Amino acid sequence: MGLDIDTRAYFTAATIIIAIPTGIKIFRWITTIRKSFVIFETPILWALGFVFLFTVGGLTGIVLSNSSIDIILHDTYYVVAHFHYVLSIGAVFAIIAGVTHWFPIIFNMSINPNFIRAQFWAIFIRVNITFFPQHFLGLNGIPRRYSDYPDAFTTWNVISTTGSIMSTARAIFFLIILIEAISSNRSLLNFNFNSSSSEFIIAFPPVNHTFLQTTIFYK
Repeated sequence: MGLDIDTRAYFTAATIIIAIPTGIKIFRWITTIRKSFVIFETPILWALGFVFLFTVGGLTGIVLSNSSIDIILHDTYYVVAHFHYVLSIGAVFAIIAGVTHWFPIIFNMSINPNFIRAQFWAIFIRVNITFFPQHFLGLNGIPRRYSDYPDAFTTWNVISTTGSIMSTARAIFFLIILIEAISSNRSLLNFNFNSSSSEFIIAFPPVNHTFLQTTIFYK
């Protein structure tokens, strides 16, 4: 890209510095779950998937913090994979975790747990099929924003494209799951929904002063 040495030094320093708060966030999330009685419902699966994807993206960011390596990998598919693991699929997993948790509370309608659990595993596998091969493409030097590539890159590109198509199909299926939950009118109160969250044991909508003190759940 022809970056001068001062600009490369800035990006190197910024990448190293950002690794500190990023590491703190990851360990904070893990510590929140540590020694807790975790019920592996769908929202926690999406949250754990987010932590995993965010961690992978952070580890590849540490590789890019080496200025000598970053000169080679800058503006290649390696950077594309790094950014998507952190900012794209990581953020999407966090958003879907919030949707699956709050949807029953907001609409008083439950999402089919079998559908949404299958959706998680399908999306988790497919986004990794899409973006993980791009690390290898970047290490081999294929640049970003290219409409064509040499035949040597065909295998990984085909795998990545296949994962992308399947991920798009699963995104459409997620909308179908939400539509099915609304159209079925499956009330949360009449559905066997196992949750340890305090939001699910109160009235809809909650009355004022529902909790006079902090509630602690023991199991």
